[in-house]
Amino acid sequence: MFNPTDFPKPTLISVNGVELEVFEAGQQNVGKPIVLCHGFPEHAFSWRHQVPALVAAGYHVIIPNQRGYGNSSCPTEVTEYDIEHLSGDLIGLLDHYGYEDATFVGHDWGANVVWGLSLLHPIRVNKVINLSLPYQERGEKPWIEFLEEIFGADFYFVHFNRQPGVADAILDENTSQFLRNIHRKNEPLKAPEPGMLMINLARAEKPLGEPIMSDSELAVFVSAFESSGFTGSINWYRNLDRNWRLLADVNPIIQQPTLMIYGDRDAVLKSENLAEFVPNVEVISLDCGHWIQQEKPEETNQAILKWLEQQGAT
Repeated sequence: MFNPTDFPKPTLISVNGVELEVFEAGQQNVGKPIVLCHGFPEHAFSWRHQVPALVAAGYHVIIPNQRGYGNSSCPTEVTEYDIEHLSGDLIGLLDHYGYEDATFVGHDWGANVVWGLSLLHPIRVNKVINLSLPYQERGEKPWIEFLEEIFGADFYFVHFNRQPGVADAILDENTSQFLRNIHRKNEPLKAPEPGMLMINLARAEKPLGEPIMSDSELAVFVSAFESSGFTGSINWYRNLDRNWRLLADVNPIIQQPTLMIYGDRDAVLKSENLAEFVPNVEVISLDCGHWIQQEKPEETNQAILKWLEQQGAT
């Protein structure tokens, strides 16, 4: 397991009207930026196993706690967590460091942000590496409306939107238990009564599977969310339909060279038509669940570095 004291120390950087808590390593590797974007309910620390390998391969590694997470700003307006704001924060980071473009790596919600960033600011993204969450086709109906029709009102995406504040309070009251239960191997997103997924994970007193991190590692997540609360991170979900509208007139094709990494045991489904929207994609799968880079760190590092080398990037 990783010693949390070995993770880079953070810096607060002002970008796009907010402050982001940014962890940085490999500053000597100027000119080869790679930006790692975490998911929900996570933290920049979720990339701890990738940092040394990427620095050794010659990369300037930049890992923000995105808005709503850690010690980064948590705006009060829900709309300030839409894809324009989230992608704008990443563009602000590039500007701060003086980079015209970078390779972006995303996991879970971070992958969703990287997909959106690649559509809204394509010239600032030279390569895409995404884990777990494939490109989401826009479709004819707003995403929450579509999900409600398929999974019902209790599905957590829908619940977050239709009953604002309810899940937030329950997760805030059960922070340690929720984070311990959700960060499990294999299929950590499954719980009894999966419609009320996040609430059930917060209330489940019995551990739901084998943990992916030590107590000291988990403590980093717990401390961060006890400080920030969950509302900022849940507000990302509350902008899904707004994002659907914001992307209405955007070319939906991801042109950048892309690596898509799935976990074979992940509850998130693989895309059946990924290549239609991401024509320059290579797909690999690892024998793990949702938290790919934490559950299979060495395999993840090898896959990323091999692919980057094939792209002529190392």
